[in-house]
Amino acid sequence: MGSAELLHIQPQELQFPFELRKQISCSLQLSNKTDNYVAFKVKTTNPKKYCVRPNTGVVMPRSTCDIIVTMQAQKEAPPDMQCKDKFLLQSVVASPGATTKDITPEMFNKESGHDVEELKLRVVYVAPPRHPSPVREGSDEDSSPRASVSENGHSNALEFTAASKAFNERGEHQDSSYEARTHISKVTEERNSVIEQNKRLQQELELLRREGSSSRGGIPFMYVVLVGIIGIILGFLLKRT
Repeated sequence: MGSAELLHIQPQELQFPFELRKQISCSLQLSNKTDNYVAFKVKTTNPKKYCVRPNTGVVMPRSTCDIIVTMQAQKEAPPDMQCKDKFLLQSVVASPGATTKDITPEMFNKESGHDVEELKLRVVYVAPPRHPSPVREGSDEDSSPRASVSENGHSNALEFTAASKAFNERGEHQDSSYEARTHISKVTEERNSVIEQNKRLQQELELLRREGSSSRGGIPFMYVVLVGIIGIILGFLLKRT
């Protein structure tokens, strides 16, 4: 805790876990252990480098106020990680019931006879928290999720292969079914054609018989032989189908 009479501050130095090209913040807590309303103001030697929120305010009696100080991202590290920046906390007794809107620069002017307390704060760079080492990353616990991902990826690959194979087999089966249906349809058409031709031959034979009977000359022997040969051929074709 600080030794200031009006406001106590914790911690008494601004500690930043320094990292290049990264904004870094630290917090300060102001404690008012008096029965007065205390106004405060925070100044720094390098205002472009830091952002202080709030940089002015009023701490009510027996209460606290938190301040966040943010350092802008730095492109270069200072020599030996030493920082020369300084902060100044000014505090003064305010009127009872005062708010931030009631604060004026004149309140912190010592030359005007105001009793202003000041506390200087230095900036300290500390080492950032270490990341897990490669050895720990390769431990059984850490490698389990990666193994799980790998297994899932392998499983997905197997499922994709099986699905592709099933799709190809289904396509081949559909092609075979289509060819079979086409062949059956073609054979059926040939069979129907043969049946129609057989019917026509029978009709022609019956017509020849009738003509032979009417002419009393009987059926010529060549017609009978021809019809027999055609009947044998049609029978052979019907057996094939």
